[in-house]
Amino acid sequence: MKPPLIVIVGPTAVGKTEISIQLAERLNGEIVSADSRLFYCGMDIGTAKPSPAERLRLPHHLIDVANPDETWSLALFQHAAEQAIAGIHRRGKLPFLVGGTGQYIHAVTHGWSPPATSPDIPLRTVLEALAKSQGNDWLHQRLALLDPPAAAAIDSRNLRRTVRALEVVFSTGRRFSAQRGQGESPYRLLTIGLIRPRPELYARVDARIEAMFRDGLLDEVRRFLAHGYTPDLPTMSAIGYRECALVLRGELSLEDAKVHMRKLTRTFVRRQANWFKAQDAEINWFDAGEVKVDEIEKEIRIFLEE
Repeated sequence: MKPPLIVIVGPTAVGKTEISIQLAERLNGEIVSADSRLFYCGMDIGTAKPSPAERLRLPHHLIDVANPDETWSLALFQHAAEQAIAGIHRRGKLPFLVGGTGQYIHAVTHGWSPPATSPDIPLRTVLEALAKSQGNDWLHQRLALLDPPAAAAIDSRNLRRTVRALEVVFSTGRRFSAQRGQGESPYRLLTIGLIRPRPELYARVDARIEAMFRDGLLDEVRRFLAHGYTPDLPTMSAIGYRECALVLRGELSLEDAKVHMRKLTRTFVRRQANWFKAQDAEINWFDAGEVKVDEIEKEIRIFLEE
């Protein structure tokens, strides 16, 4: 029998962190983060990373595993996540894969293999130059014309992944999204989806952004800049970091930064919702504002006894 894996998904600010911790505590579990923003040391407040107190409650994996000037690819994450899950099973515990980055989750649960196309450095240089002269959004729109599924799954602020997708398209003449191999899942899966009504979710997003600034987001970004990290790093595409850098440079007001962050996060929430909607048949949905953890725990225990 395949080993079990509990997957907990949902949009940003829905409440995945606390619910997943409670479930893992009750079910002798450990958490593997599938949120690409949480890989990087020091990026704590702006990514709503689980607090030190929350992480002391039980083991968390794939948080703070890289420096901000390093890049964790999907393939690197997939390998590390599979190793972490195997280790949890060896310890006789139940793994929980938790996050909102749909592609990263699907890569693990469905055995994805990325396109084998070798890097084309001259082409990559041209694409990066186009992004610099025309803007990241312009380049992302070109990807949307050539490969709509790939563009829908890639944040327009993520230049590295946009460039890689276009690089594969131009090098092979085939869609990037069509070249991703998919095998049989190595796990027996139960996927729990957490959702809230959109107005409630947006209100939680707004409250989270205000809390980030109260908790010292500007100081966090100030420390980054003092350590020599620049706003054009791929990791700094996480919502809030470049906006704060502009505030610190006097190029953007604090209120305008908040407005921009709210707008970007709403777009991000919609993109997450569209991704999970496409996987809807595989997901057991619960309203995070109404469900009791007991109900989800019961669902998991029934699954484990099957």
